[in-house]
Amino acid sequence: MSLHISFKLSEADLDYFGDVMQRARERSRGVSQEQIIEKSEQLLTEINSSDATDFIRDHMSQLETLISMLTDKGWGLINDDRERVLAALSYFAEPEDLIPDDIPGLGFLDDAIMVEIACKALEHEIQAYSEFVIFRTAEASRRNEDSPPIDRSDWLEERRQQLHARMRRRRKGRKARPESKSPFSLL
Repeated sequence: MSLHISFKLSEADLDYFGDVMQRARERSRGVSQEQIIEKSEQLLTEINSSDATDFIRDHMSQLETLISMLTDKGWGLINDDRERVLAALSYFAEPEDLIPDDIPGLGFLDDAIMVEIACKALEHEIQAYSEFVIFRTAEASRRNEDSPPIDRSDWLEERRQQLHARMRRRRKGRKARPESKSPFSLL
């Protein structure tokens, strides 16, 4: 038997989590991009080797996508977009979060909630990146390219630029509509 539980976060709740994210970002100001990525990867490893619930594992798997967006050389985010993703990862790189990770059964619950909020704020970036990965895989398979690296081929670069531009247009469009306020600002 499984049980579906959902909950709604109010504006006040989102403001609270936004403040928590802001404090984590401030504490990570002196931390390098590489360290933020490494600490986020360590958190994933810790969760995967723990007795965390399927709920936690399922939600935290989204963290892999955020990390990949930064480490995938073919995707090549520009600095402003990299900063948005790094801002989201700063919470997961922070050892002092809302619920200490060593509390059995609950320690990673705040991380699962924060990754959901971060992914909602980065929905256009995640969608564009997912489409890029699918396109790259399909094109490499279609072209049966074994020898040249597929990360910076002309066809791949053109698609990457299209997806980056669309991602930014959609993000700007969302900001222009007051009813679609971002859960919290990532910058």
